[in-house]
Amino acid sequence: MIYLDNAATTKPCGACVEAMTEALTLGWANPSALYHFGVEAARLLRKCRTDVAQALGGETDRVFFTSGGTEADNWAIFGAAERLGKRGKHIVTTCVEHSAVRKPMAKLEEQGFEVSYLQPDNMGRITVEDLQKALRKDTILVSIMMVNNESGAVMPIERMAKLTHKLCPNALFHTDAVQGFFKVPFRAQTLGADMISVSAHKVHGCKGAGALYLRPGLKLPPLLLGGGQENGLRSGTEGLPQIAGFAAACRENLPHRMEHINHENKLKTRLQEALSQMEGVHLIGAQEAPHIVNVAVPGLRSQGLLNKLQDHGICVSAGSACSKGHRSHVLEAMGIDPTLIDGSIRISLCHETTEEEIEKVIALFPTVVQELRGGK
Repeated sequence: MIYLDNAATTKPCGACVEAMTEALTLGWANPSALYHFGVEAARLLRKCRTDVAQALGGETDRVFFTSGGTEADNWAIFGAAERLGKRGKHIVTTCVEHSAVRKPMAKLEEQGFEVSYLQPDNMGRITVEDLQKALRKDTILVSIMMVNNESGAVMPIERMAKLTHKLCPNALFHTDAVQGFFKVPFRAQTLGADMISVSAHKVHGCKGAGALYLRPGLKLPPLLLGGGQENGLRSGTEGLPQIAGFAAACRENLPHRMEHINHENKLKTRLQEALSQMEGVHLIGAQEAPHIVNVAVPGLRSQGLLNKLQDHGICVSAGSACSKGHRSHVLEAMGIDPTLIDGSIRISLCHETTEEEIEKVIALFPTVVQELRGGK
């Protein structure tokens, strides 16, 4: 099997599996317990928080563990609205956000908030100028993703955060960095975002863990009430095995971050060049991130391409894995021709992807297209 759906999820690395196994079999005590066994679990939790914070380039005590990126996004958005809702009711986001941002925004609109949705260009990019036009005196929150999971567009988050804080000093800036973490170099301390969401299973950790980084001095309303874990902001006994796996993946990959990015960029460029030379094949989006290639074949259906590639042992996706069969709202917002949208697939790489795998995809793709067209 050639797995090329890494924007959806990644294979847990060996260090993640080992750390989770150890936490499940040896370090399974409650980190809040006061006996030695629990104290050791608390020490492990602290070490994990430090490891994730180092990968983010932030302070250890500003990393709060969640169940994943979706929860982190929801907490950031609803928390900001609750904290600042009396100062204003205006929020700015984009038309190309993940559903973990779009659906909370829709919920806030039902509650009386006004949400401005920035429109991308035909490559999927949102500009600083677009944001500047939307900001108002009553803006309390801006939420813009770092990397789009379908177009591969990389947003200028540092400049956007700086502009937001200059024009709207009381507003909070949030970025969903789930696709940017370990793909686009950044440091939380200098990025300028007040809130940053990340997910473990996108970076070779396990599903069920993520984190929300909050800048120093910012305290959101608690997400969950109970025993006071996560500094009173997210109660509930910590899922230490998942957290340990997340931290281990960060610890293993951090020293090789740029090496991995360069490797993925090299493979992505080779794939883009080959696909663009094939008759009737179109590349979609900016594809600036090192791991995302969106390709379409008009006249064919995404599901047909996906199934035929799977027959050859190649796993890709028909757009976002979270879209559940609906036409991509991202590509629609970009103004892409519906015939291209309906025939688009996403190929997403990781540092474990090999040159041999990419060459096999390049060699097989014309055959797959021909087989599908010949079967019409």
